[in-house]
Amino acid sequence: MTRTPRNAAVVGGGIGGLATALALRRSGWSAEVFERAGRLPAAGTALGLWPPALGALDALGVGAPVRSLSRPQTSGAFLRPDGGRIATLDLAAMKRRTGEVGRLISRPDLLSLLHEAAGEVTFGERIADIRALEGGYDVVIAADGLNSAARTALFGPRHRARYVGASSWRGTVDGETGGTTETWGEGLRFGITPSSGGRTNWFACAVVPEGQRDPGREADTLRGWFGHWHSGVRAILDRLTEPEVLRLDLYYLDPPLPSYVSGRTALIGDAAHAMTPDLGRGACEALVDAVELARALTATPDVRAALRAYDRARRPATQRLVRTARLMNRMAHARRLPGLRNAALRTAVTVGGRLG
Repeated sequence: MTRTPRNAAVVGGGIGGLATALALRRSGWSAEVFERAGRLPAAGTALGLWPPALGALDALGVGAPVRSLSRPQTSGAFLRPDGGRIATLDLAAMKRRTGEVGRLISRPDLLSLLHEAAGEVTFGERIADIRALEGGYDVVIAADGLNSAARTALFGPRHRARYVGASSWRGTVDGETGGTTETWGEGLRFGITPSSGGRTNWFACAVVPEGQRDPGREADTLRGWFGHWHSGVRAILDRLTEPEVLRLDLYYLDPPLPSYVSGRTALIGDAAHAMTPDLGRGACEALVDAVELARALTATPDVRAALRAYDRARRPATQRLVRTARLMNRMAHARRLPGLRNAALRTAVTVGGRLG
């Protein structure tokens, strides 16, 4: 007698949702993915994949193609606006400890790869109330991002994305860069990373009011703030054009959720633990969530017990990262006592806090 596979609904077709669908389908589950956007994004900047995320991608069976599409992080440093060095990332120590170094990949490339591996997605489908899905599926996965409607429906509006006090600008420009750098000023910072196709990924952050915008003049604003910084930053600004600039305010989830599960529904990724990008771990943790959730659901036929195991495994670790990222954000955007801040950063990097 053929056993009917257990079925899951996955709300959200981003990195976490696609990874969850892939993990469940590889484990014998049937999974339907509902994504409100009409298609996968065709453009986007680079993201970093730290060793735990690469391990999750190996478990999903896509580690090899991800490595072929990405490039290793060969160096990393924190700099002062004049180009002086604050601290250096010890990537050799990371490789000794984990067997890997971080890798850089464009978000569209990773999404396309996961989509190809995971299979069918229903695009253009907005789920009005995630609670209505439980009656038709063995388990429901909420992977609907920063402003998760599922999180609000299950836990109320108190647990929401809150503005961290800083906005970000990001994009890519033509031309190669050497290693990865992040330059810290007073309330300002500028990051540069290699990208694929002979291009360079960049980001900038500044302490500004929420929702503030300067339409048509964002690139000029950046040149006004950073145009006197070291030559690496100036080289990016010289190649920058207004259409290439994407601006986003930065948010994190506060207060933290009391649980990542409710009934037979589980939250993953930003829906569960949205964090500021200061550790470069948001997408990484969504991948780990997906693998751990699928493992828990495969280990027992009792869905509620599996979800409790997932919650125990992931909530303490990810909420600790949310707090650490928030602390890093505060430190990065400090406007007073930069010398003490830089000393604290050197200590954090030395003990591995940045790479944890």
